[in-house]
Amino acid sequence: MTGRTTTTTTTFTFRPVDPLTDAGLLHSWVTHPKAAFWMMQDARPQDVERAYRQIAADEHHHALLGLRDGTPVFLMETYDPAHRELAGLYEARPGDVGMHFLTPATDTPEHGFTRAVITAVMARLFEDPAVRRVVVEPDVRNTAVHALNAAVGFVPEREIDKPEKRALLSFCTREQFQKAVTA
Repeated sequence: MTGRTTTTTTTFTFRPVDPLTDAGLLHSWVTHPKAAFWMMQDARPQDVERAYRQIAADEHHHALLGLRDGTPVFLMETYDPAHRELAGLYEARPGDVGMHFLTPATDTPEHGFTRAVITAVMARLFEDPAVRRVVVEPDVRNTAVHALNAAVGFVPEREIDKPEKRALLSFCTREQFQKAVTA
């Protein structure tokens, strides 16, 4: 899953996470207070490396770094919701793909950056013709991500209880995404 996705203002490329070489960077991202909803606040560097080794070995879960000019600027994870994260919590359909994304904390915020990231992530997912619908399950308290999800076409279905959180199950079809980003 490497490649290039262009938003209206930003071009991102993607590459798989290398658990060994990227663990330090990812540790700094996922343990920052801004990433509280990532639920890895107390992780040690070796915990992050182990978590991403497990993802790399999992046929149903993938982690990618989003790059701008060759520099990692966000994390994207995809998963098969019939086998990971949401297995047994909703009726998965053929063509469903689950998604998480994380933009790291920065001392120099860039207006519109996170929206450009989620737009690029969604465009990337829909490049695969087999993907019919993207599924997300953010924490119900994460109002910032709910707004971003709505901006790219996600429609909340219902709240669900996961072992680690109360989540807002939401879906976005290719058509909903296209309508949202061209409006």
